[in-house]
Amino acid sequence: MSRLLLVSNRLPVTVKVEKDTASVVRSAGGLATGLRGPHERSGGVWIGWPGDVSRLSGAQRAKVESQLAELRCVPLYLSSSEVSRYYEGYSNRVLWPLCHYLPERVPRQDRDWEAYAKVNERFAELVARHYQPGDTIWVHDYQLMLVPGLLRQRLPEACIGYFHHIPFPSSEIFRPLPHREELLRGLLGADVVGFHTPGYVHHFSSTLLRVLGLETDIDQITYEGRAVKLGAFPMGIDAAAFEGLAQEPGVLEEVRVLKERSAGQRLLVGIDRLDYTKGIPRRLLALQRLLEREPALRGRLRLIQVAVPSRTQVEDYATYREKVDELVGRINGLYGSVHNVPIHYLYRSFNERQLAALYRAADVMLVTPIRDGMNLVAKEFCAARPDEEGVLVLSEFAGAASELRDAVIVNPYDVEATADAIEQALEMPAEERRKRMRSLRAQVKSRDVHWWVRHFLETLEAVPAPSQRPGQGSMAEVVARLKGAGRRVLLLDYDGTLVGHAPRPELAGPDPELKALLARVAALPDTQVHIVSGRFRETMEEWLGELPVGLHAEHGLWSRAGLGAPWRMLEGVSSEWKELARPLLEAFTERVLGSFVEEKTMSLAWHYRQVDPGYGAWQARELRLKLCELLAQSPLEVLPGAKVVEVRPRGVHKGLVVAKALEGQPPGVLVAAMGDDRTDEDLFAALPEGSLSVHVGGKLSRATHRLNGPGEVRKVLSVLLEA
Repeated sequence: MSRLLLVSNRLPVTVKVEKDTASVVRSAGGLATGLRGPHERSGGVWIGWPGDVSRLSGAQRAKVESQLAELRCVPLYLSSSEVSRYYEGYSNRVLWPLCHYLPERVPRQDRDWEAYAKVNERFAELVARHYQPGDTIWVHDYQLMLVPGLLRQRLPEACIGYFHHIPFPSSEIFRPLPHREELLRGLLGADVVGFHTPGYVHHFSSTLLRVLGLETDIDQITYEGRAVKLGAFPMGIDAAAFEGLAQEPGVLEEVRVLKERSAGQRLLVGIDRLDYTKGIPRRLLALQRLLEREPALRGRLRLIQVAVPSRTQVEDYATYREKVDELVGRINGLYGSVHNVPIHYLYRSFNERQLAALYRAADVMLVTPIRDGMNLVAKEFCAARPDEEGVLVLSEFAGAASELRDAVIVNPYDVEATADAIEQALEMPAEERRKRMRSLRAQVKSRDVHWWVRHFLETLEAVPAPSQRPGQGSMAEVVARLKGAGRRVLLLDYDGTLVGHAPRPELAGPDPELKALLARVAALPDTQVHIVSGRFRETMEEWLGELPVGLHAEHGLWSRAGLGAPWRMLEGVSSEWKELARPLLEAFTERVLGSFVEEKTMSLAWHYRQVDPGYGAWQARELRLKLCELLAQSPLEVLPGAKVVEVRPRGVHKGLVVAKALEGQPPGVLVAAMGDDRTDEDLFAALPEGSLSVHVGGKLSRATHRLNGPGEVRKVLSVLLEA
């Protein structure tokens, strides 16, 4: 197992100060529990903020640092300003509400971005200092979304994973965010980006498409020449530990006391951080509605609502607490009596034993957030019920709902329906309760926190090492190879390689600077230049015909050996097949606004660059499937390109140009090919051994080297002129 570098906003410890003594205590949270084993076994380190230690004396701080070192924890200290702006500000006033579908809570002015970016830089620098070749880095959560990208810049060879512990919202919610591109590119620095549910993966993919124009291929994105894997890894809990805890004598005694105090009443339980995403007010209103319409239940229901203090320095949370307090008081005033009240409200933290007792005593567990990344409370409740009793009422907007389908699933925004769900849970027959709980427990136990860690790390470790990834050579290496060659033949793609992609094909004509550059390169001694394109020969002749270069149109179907030479077509190719494919392409053009069909001598191309990105990508996938089905028995192939789907006869491809370009060339000539899309892979595949192949852009390629775009291609050609 490789050494594991864990990176999170908080270290998995709490610094406690009692009198004059400071000590470090391990946290009991799910993340800390799940990662403790891999952290210790791998001999790795955990990097994060230890909490506020500003009031510690020098001696106390030294003792804390010594204890952290023993636990292999590396502290990153934050100033009070950084805590206020990076953590409470950008992380929790901007990203938290936005990812939980509450954009109205995001401040109107984006004042804390610089602090967020600066702290992310500090985290990346600290990780890079502790990194050793071969380490696996795992970054956690929304406070550190820039860190994977910053690490990729510093450690291009590193194996980096990222896990997003909160929801990832739909693209319509995420897109208005300033600095959205920086955040997305930050996450794409990772080799694996993980989320709790397939829905969050879908939202992330859609956002990448709409913001960065990157399409997902099944479960991965190609970015800067790397395959970034996207996956759903639903986080679990230490189910065995919770089950054991729920059977301890002390816990069972507490359960007995709780039931005794609730004699004659059905016990409902809610346990949440006091956060506006947890849906506590709507839950209370549902209880009120139930008591209002079912007078027989008054005095017979008791809700124990635990509200754990959270982010008490953030103004929104103080306002929210007041709202909950008022609601509890009003409902208790309406339906309480001298002897009891329907809501027993506890604003404080509970330890695990106290929680286990509440779980074990509950008749109904209410987990009804208006939005939640996963919600481990729902899973803890199931693990703590070896008696197979109790009913879970679960919000459909909690990530856990995608797994725990035998809960009573409810829309928490629908107060009436939530009241119905509580009533259904209270009246559920014993046999159905046990059947549902058995299923829930089996799910929770099979997908526990140890499974989650193992599943993510196995996926991350399966990523090919940098040495196995093609196309990693630099621009300097490309220039050195070209300059060092005695004779050279250059095979250059046009669109995406010499010029950028345009919305319509006719808008991508060569600028005067490009034509002058190509003419000068072609005039160099012992240098031959060929332009290999998918465009019409008429277009190639009009745009580039005056240059002393070889021209090859429609992917090698038509070729012109040099200036003044006639165009010749590949022999033995028929176009009769077009009438088979044309109706389907035209049908898609009619239904997809902004798309159009381009007809060439021996191919048909469906363009969708001007179509809505998400819809266009979806329709292109559907078109490819239908074409493959339609043309299965014909000698044709379907090629996906840059916002285009092309149908052409099998065997007509750019690779055929290589032999033509090398006619009459002496041995030892360097053949260099540059291209940006799938059609250029045929060109690279046909190159003789020892050639130079250069992919232009960020897609996966068999090419040995990579340039970032047409700008870098032109730089390489310009440097040749300096020789």
